[in-house]
Amino acid sequence: MDILHAIILGLLQGLTEFLPISSSAHLILLPKLMDWADQGLLYDVVAHFGSLLALLIYFRKDLARMGAGWVDSFGSGRNRDGDLVWFLVIATVPICVAGLLFHHAAERLRDPLVIAGATVLFGLLLWWADHSGRRERDLDALGIRDAVVIGLFQALAMIPGTSRSGITITAGLMLGLNREAAGRFSFLLAIPTILIASGYELLNASFSTVKVDWIALITVGAVSFISAYLTIHWFLKLVERTGMLPYVIYRLFLGGILFALFL
Repeated sequence: MDILHAIILGLLQGLTEFLPISSSAHLILLPKLMDWADQGLLYDVVAHFGSLLALLIYFRKDLARMGAGWVDSFGSGRNRDGDLVWFLVIATVPICVAGLLFHHAAERLRDPLVIAGATVLFGLLLWWADHSGRRERDLDALGIRDAVVIGLFQALAMIPGTSRSGITITAGLMLGLNREAAGRFSFLLAIPTILIASGYELLNASFSTVKVDWIALITVGAVSFISAYLTIHWFLKLVERTGMLPYVIYRLFLGGILFALFL
């Protein structure tokens, strides 16, 4: 893998993992559109690890507070930070179950036309949720029912082109969360989701025969980390002002290009 390929791969992962435009779609389509050999699972895992590290560092204070609250809840009773940890656990369960049951079926959906259809369909659903949602509730108003619904919606992200962040933000907006709260919970939910998904892939793959280009591998991880960190920061800072329309327009444009290329 040359350095340009590594930079583009890391940049795409960092940007698209948290913007509601589907990282899996871009990572699948990258070798097809650029006529590059598929980068392989190892590079995808490192790219996801870079994004995960960005999450852990960006939300380090939130995570420390949530962890302390969760520990305190066993001795002092329920508290909001401890509840949020349980809501993340609850919301992670559906995609774990779906992954175990439908992993191989989802692999067969890695087709440009499926990606195009999901990109357009779930983009329109995001627009509808943003346009019609009440956007009156913040993260403190989140409850068990909300966690279950968002978790069920996240399971749809197994369909390439859906966007994990996009579908969970859509669910949050449909439940009346404001844009910042929907985005923040989606990003926090990405931590266990990426960790479990990457761990599963590592357990089920062997890299013993893979020739590793360490410069390219480190470049992928570093660029993914930097672009993911900046994306998280600016998305949460600007989302109440920009809304979801720019991402919807991008998804419709991308879907149209894919249909034109592959139909």
